[in-house]
Amino acid sequence: MIRTFTFVTVILLCSAVVQAKATVTFVASSIEDINSKLGSNFPNDTLADPSEDKLLAFQGSMYEGRLDSLERTVPLNYNEFVQHYIDIYVQRKEQIGKMLGLSKYYFPIFEKALMEAGLPDELKFITVIESALNPHAVSRSGAVGPWQFMYTTAKGYGLVMDNYVDERKDPVKSSYAATHYFLDAYKRIGDWLLTIAAFNCGTGAVTRAIERSGGIADFWKVRAFLPKETQNYVPAFIATVYAMNHYRDHDIKVRPADFGVVTNVIPVDKRVSIGNVAKAANLDIKELLILNPSYKRQIINGSPGNPRALVIPDVDNRMYASLYEVLNSEAGRSQLILASVKKPETENDPAPQYHKVKAGQNLSSIAQMYDMTVQDLKVWNNLKVSTIVPGQNIRLSPPAKSSSESTVRGYMNYIVKAGDTLSGIAEKFNGMTVSKLKALNGLNGSAIVPGMRLIINQL
Repeated sequence: MIRTFTFVTVILLCSAVVQAKATVTFVASSIEDINSKLGSNFPNDTLADPSEDKLLAFQGSMYEGRLDSLERTVPLNYNEFVQHYIDIYVQRKEQIGKMLGLSKYYFPIFEKALMEAGLPDELKFITVIESALNPHAVSRSGAVGPWQFMYTTAKGYGLVMDNYVDERKDPVKSSYAATHYFLDAYKRIGDWLLTIAAFNCGTGAVTRAIERSGGIADFWKVRAFLPKETQNYVPAFIATVYAMNHYRDHDIKVRPADFGVVTNVIPVDKRVSIGNVAKAANLDIKELLILNPSYKRQIINGSPGNPRALVIPDVDNRMYASLYEVLNSEAGRSQLILASVKKPETENDPAPQYHKVKAGQNLSSIAQMYDMTVQDLKVWNNLKVSTIVPGQNIRLSPPAKSSSESTVRGYMNYIVKAGDTLSGIAEKFNGMTVSKLKALNGLNGSAIVPGMRLIINQL
């Protein structure tokens, strides 16, 4: 998310069921790509008016009434653009059925994070468009996880990506990061449909579009000034809300997920193998990997000071107590601790590892070899393009943090404090000016408020 690149959408979700292996990569398709494949160059403003046909007018009134009944906080406007996506989605009965089955597990996780942040429950449907509820979804631009976070944005919102874990894939942690983004975006924009648009193209792009459209924060007035994909993204969101709620009216049947949707969580304070856990507890390794998608090497790298969560299928209390004992007692740990895994020198600065590029290799093949993403490799190696040459050393782990602030390859986040001004903040950083701050953060004026998150360019 937060990029002008393309995203997963539900209408080509033939492989949307969450994969059993943690190494599966889901290649994203954009709304625009899908429209092209369907032989439709939608949307444009020359579509026929449904009111010209009495039957279409009646159907339009029906859809509008159904959307009105679903509307809570986020406006669910009905028009020809929304109808276009409804028509597509309700024809994809199998794919929507899969999403409904997966939602039994994932939606309660998303709902909890949204509720705790005081955000609209409807925002959970964004994940259907973004990732088809696949935590292993990876877009062509490197966005990862159910909410499709780019590396830099994920770092800015506190998610951890290191040798052992990619928290963008963690449904719980990525959901809390997403809620913080929504809060930041809505604070600046003040309109929910435009906040959803910002999740696709970035808050700066939306604020600039509002300014060009005359300054009114209304998606349908601003729409023509947004990137093409974002113009389609919000109608697709509204259509998704419709399809996921009115599936029975279109003879769509729920397809149960192929894993248990009722689970327990055990904290793990040592570095252990998920495979060993499966053997010790007689659990299905495939199901454990589905429920714990963020662990890159099928290793839980917990510690007493930073225990990690292991999600397991629902078991009876005796089995739960036995597994907890195995994972956290001195006697049980000896069965599971990975003696073969070299412990990093420090928790914050793992010993760097490099891959020497061989003839015929590219970033994609190297990323696949080490169960990483191309975007991670580009960020860790400060690569602006994907071109690499034989003999080049490619770093396979993040560099050490150089600041207590959240810093990523030349950029950091600054949280505005009471009394801060743009000029005062600019003076704190070499080479930073008020105009640069405004450009980096899509600010039209100089007004800032405590708690606002600003991007700083570190020279």
